[in-house]
Amino acid sequence: MQTFRPISESKSKLSILSSSSALSLQPATVILLITIGSFTVVIFSWLLGNTYVSELFAQLHILQENPPTWLETPQLNNKYYLLAPTILLFLSAQIIIKFSPQPKTWSRRIVVSILLLLTIRYLSWRVLSTLNLSNPIDGIFSLTLLLMELLAMSGSILQLLMMFNIKERHQEADRYSQRVREGKYTPSVDILIPTYNEPDFILKRTIIGCQALDYPNKKIYLLDDTRRPEIKKLAQELGCEYITRPDNSHAKAGNLNHAIAKTKGQLIVVFDADFIPTTNFLTRTVGFFQNRKVGLVQTPQSFYNSDPIARNLGLEDTLTPEEEVFYRHTQPMKDGAGSVVCAGTSFIVRRDALQEIGCFVTESLSEDYFTGIGLSAKGYELVYLDEKLSAGLAAESISAHIDQRLRWVRGTLQAFFIQYNPLTIPGLKLRQRLGHLEGLLHWFNCIPRLFFLLVPLTYTFFLIEPIRANFSEVIYIFLPYYIIQLSVFSWLNLRSRSAILSDLYSLVQCFPLALTVIKVMLNPFSKGFKVTPKGLSRDKFNYNWQLAFPLIIFLVLSTFSFAVSLLNPPPGQNLNLSLFWSGYNVMTLSAALLTLLDIPKLSFYEWFSYQSEVQIVSNNLIFRGYTHKLSEEGIEILLSQSVDLDKNITINLIQEKVTLQGYITRTYVQDRYLKLVVKFANLSLSQHRSLIKMLYCRPGQWQRKSTPGELESVWILWQLLFRPLQFFSKKPLLVNKF
Repeated sequence: MQTFRPISESKSKLSILSSSSALSLQPATVILLITIGSFTVVIFSWLLGNTYVSELFAQLHILQENPPTWLETPQLNNKYYLLAPTILLFLSAQIIIKFSPQPKTWSRRIVVSILLLLTIRYLSWRVLSTLNLSNPIDGIFSLTLLLMELLAMSGSILQLLMMFNIKERHQEADRYSQRVREGKYTPSVDILIPTYNEPDFILKRTIIGCQALDYPNKKIYLLDDTRRPEIKKLAQELGCEYITRPDNSHAKAGNLNHAIAKTKGQLIVVFDADFIPTTNFLTRTVGFFQNRKVGLVQTPQSFYNSDPIARNLGLEDTLTPEEEVFYRHTQPMKDGAGSVVCAGTSFIVRRDALQEIGCFVTESLSEDYFTGIGLSAKGYELVYLDEKLSAGLAAESISAHIDQRLRWVRGTLQAFFIQYNPLTIPGLKLRQRLGHLEGLLHWFNCIPRLFFLLVPLTYTFFLIEPIRANFSEVIYIFLPYYIIQLSVFSWLNLRSRSAILSDLYSLVQCFPLALTVIKVMLNPFSKGFKVTPKGLSRDKFNYNWQLAFPLIIFLVLSTFSFAVSLLNPPPGQNLNLSLFWSGYNVMTLSAALLTLLDIPKLSFYEWFSYQSEVQIVSNNLIFRGYTHKLSEEGIEILLSQSVDLDKNITINLIQEKVTLQGYITRTYVQDRYLKLVVKFANLSLSQHRSLIKMLYCRPGQWQRKSTPGELESVWILWQLLFRPLQFFSKKPLLVNKF
């Protein structure tokens, strides 16, 4: 069996654009440079004492010293009364959450309205009352911090506006799927599986999963862009069509377009090489195309393995995947705004609509995203069905995880430089443009996140005060905004992510992302497509020092800042903000550094919890037990008694009616049960098909889990700070091996 082979940089990057595109200075780059240049000119004029500029900022400083009366804190005998708005709003939010554990239209709109009002109040306070323009140095940092906050909050404000109209398609899918199940609506479907150097064992399970789809009128095509003889042989063995081409022009988009010209199904489904559908994928999605306005149906990306951050922290059963927020929370909002994002896999599209826009867009790395925009611009409706109908492999190392995000940011931000820019392309409505603008702004959040690491350091080391606020203002204006945001954050996103854990994920990748954002805005087409490696194994720990280096520097500086602020608070400041800010940064930076240690992964295969009755046949005797875990390579079985077994045994999965041969690799007692670890031997194709269906294709098997709450997230971060101590303990780390 083939294992993953690293590919050279020259082969992994596939050209998608002509060299002339990279050399031209794009309008978006010119606008960005003019904006930054203008701000720089004003700042330097202030620093050099220009009379007009200095007078302007002097007048603005006077206005900051005399804010509107409605922004002033009440003069009360007891300042603790200033906590009343926070307490009342917090209790109101908790009551709403209690009566509506899952956001309903009425409860969501009430909470969102409160958040919008608090956001407007907070921003008014920041703009009209807290800027320190008394001198150029403080003023520059004060204005920059405000701009960074506005950039970070702009996407959140757009999300709040989109939350007033969220679409849920479950009942619609029930109605449309009725005729599909009855066989009255069964258009022909071509299933395309593009591949570039993925291992054959990954492709095998994907093809088998597609063949298991409960839909008669389908045809499966494997699109091999590496022209490998062993993959052609695999396609022949499994009975699916094999298509290749003489070159790799336009990467995945070119591969798909080449196959579309050679196929003729009415509908086209695309699965990435590692994504396996559940048997009801087509049953739940095809019916939507009875509506002639529907051009594409997107379903969520689920993952049958943990993302590397959760795995490296030992929190596989606690943390939800990073993508969960997008597919559980953001996509339904975008559906309500008519701006659903085509995510490149697990979607189905109408062939006629696709051909109307010239098939998949080849101008960008994100061919899927811009193809969806092209369909919307032609008046087609993009549907998002929020049901987990497939699952794939998440990136299996922290470096692959970051590389994948860098590819996404490059592809998405190329929107500013191509004709499929959702902000300018003809045919989109204002609400659709705003929905796509939120997605574009999302990738700029890494720049404010990076700047926020600097702010407490300027407080401590340079006595720069970018925010002027007293304790009463913080309690009366900032605290209601912050506490209410924090208390309803995970409720609004359907328990997909807590605010604190979201910040941890953003911190891990903010340095490389910020650098990439800047590079893309200056030279958007400097890099080609790089495939995320899948199907990896490793027997050693590996620490990513390249990603760790900037985090370590900021951790040292933040720790020193915290100590200085604690022992010697900066003089003359109304609020010792650096103490709390530095302390938070120390905690999150420490946890972020722990995520960069990739732990060993000894098997190519994922093991799943699987409970089923089983018979073991050994020495002509039958023993009954229960399965504990199952994979494509083996099984764990629990027996209630100690028995004498041969090494080679026969396993009968009673409910599934599957018989397998295997040999015992390990036995041990756990919780009064005898546990057998068995590795399969000589699997036939029919047996492998049965395993694939059991492991990956059962409808409803990819269940959602809820994220920890904010307090629990703080406790998790606190526990992570002491995790390195286990490496020095006498008790060895347990690693499951065969």
